[in-house]
Amino acid sequence: MSDVEVTPEAQPQLHGCPLSDSRGQTVVHPTRAQYVALMKKLLDGGYVMCSDLTATDYLTHSGRSLPEGIEAERFEIVVNLTAIASRDRIRIRVQVPESDPMIASLFDLWPGTEAMEREVFDMFGVSFDGHPDLTRILMPEDWDGHPLRKDYSIGRIPVQFKGSNS
Repeated sequence: MSDVEVTPEAQPQLHGCPLSDSRGQTVVHPTRAQYVALMKKLLDGGYVMCSDLTATDYLTHSGRSLPEGIEAERFEIVVNLTAIASRDRIRIRVQVPESDPMIASLFDLWPGTEAMEREVFDMFGVSFDGHPDLTRILMPEDWDGHPLRKDYSIGRIPVQFKGSNS
């Protein structure tokens, strides 16, 4: 990874974003403001495949490690990219506040993120600005709430999923 810089504070960075390591994989921690610019640079740098985009709700888990200068928020968007030619993988973790659960869509860069972003919206309630069809993908359209949020009440409401015959 030739774009890694070491700042005077000895904090490794990639395109101005702090880095960490997770079991040998490089993890980049951009702010929401840095997110799209970083992703464009990674795409231009050969990370042509977005293999996963998901979210985590840290409502009940405050003990995660983040680089210095990155404030923990309730939600975290996690994106995994692969550079096919070099077989490099990189993970991006973006903090998203509960008070404004929105982040830019990656659809224009990786059209394959369309369903992944809809799933995060459906399950966690995080919106993706610029998404072409941000509607529920798993739950019925009239469903109240977002089932993978930690504060979502566990109930015994029968759910008929889209496409189900029963």
